[in-house]
Amino acid sequence: AHPARDDRRRTGHTLMGDGVEPIRTPRTNRPAMRTSSPGTRVVLVLAKAPVAGRVKTRLMPAATPEGAAGIAAAALLDTLEAAAAVPGARVVVALEGGERLAERADEVVDALAGTVVVPQRGHTLGERITAAHDDVAAAYPGAAIVQIGMDTPQVDAGLLGDALDLVDGGGADAALGLALDGGWWALALADPRRAAVIATVPTSRDDTGPRTLATLRAGHDGLDPVRVLELPLLSDVDNPGDAVTVADLVPTGRFARAVADQLLTPRSSSP
Repeated sequence: AHPARDDRRRTGHTLMGDGVEPIRTPRTNRPAMRTSSPGTRVVLVLAKAPVAGRVKTRLMPAATPEGAAGIAAAALLDTLEAAAAVPGARVVVALEGGERLAERADEVVDALAGTVVVPQRGHTLGERITAAHDDVAAAYPGAAIVQIGMDTPQVDAGLLGDALDLVDGGGADAALGLALDGGWWALALADPRRAAVIATVPTSRDDTGPRTLATLRAGHDGLDPVRVLELPLLSDVDNPGDAVTVADLVPTGRFARAVADQLLTPRSSSP
């Protein structure tokens, strides 16, 4: 991995507690551009910094640790680009890890500069999801939200916008996008605080998605079972086969180019 060598991160923001605080540069200690009025639509991206050996390890040994992280970086960049193109929506990134140590660090730092960044909090995935939604709810009261990860780089702004429309005046309290592997790829909520109901649903199982949907439809306050809808079924990227399948869906994106470079191009072996 190659750390970024400049301070372009200074144009980003972080959410801190119940307000928005700017990232400050070490050089000037001056606040960056501030987030002002509350947003009404938010795309929340739950992401891990694409550091070699820490992300997409199931792509190995078909790809090197650096290659797997490069594919993850491409997926994140494509995801952030789609999120940024959703009309009228703010983009919040709940980030784990240091982006300056990531593969394609310069590009990742630049992409994050146009978002609001909040560190992930909590031990389990459910706790981290809940914490990120709570941070958004506190910073943007009344906002509708759609949360995605960085494993579905085939998602475009239209699909994200449609998910937001369902919970932002479209009659739904929630909408869940199930994934082909049994998980889920997106969660849209009219009230981000309702994410707390899924905090204890077991994750990384082949029934996580259906269990999450059943929990959302269990009659919790603010979640009318008939107003919990489903988003389109998508494949996320866990293994080399998934990566190739998804790359074929978006052949002109960064993700497809990274897959072609790291998984489909034979690597020379030492004599």
